[in-house]
Amino acid sequence: MTLPVSALTSALQQMQSMAAQAAGGAAPAAAVSQSGAAPAGGFASALKASIDRISNDQQSALGEAHAFELGAANVSLNDVMVDMQKANVGFQLGLQVRNKLVAAYNEIMQTSV
Repeated sequence: MTLPVSALTSALQQMQSMAAQAAGGAAPAAAVSQSGAAPAGGFASALKASIDRISNDQQSALGEAHAFELGAANVSLNDVMVDMQKANVGFQLGLQVRNKLVAAYNEIMQTSV
């Protein structure tokens, strides 16, 4: 069973909104370019790419599991199990990264007050 990555995306959005509020309601200059998008190669874009990759891995594993359940000849149980474990490990890694980011943010906010 895989878990949705919406919790990770939600945490990212919450951290961005809290950072914007802490900066006086305006988004930090380094986080937003003149076009309104995150700069290429920035931390937020790397984090978003990782979350998207985790989501894609989960969707791929679920699709493969569904194909196996329907009896597709080109899908083996071994492949399904390995892909499901890869998706689970990726999700757990993303969850731990989120936890570390939230802990670091909380520590920074406590020391700056």
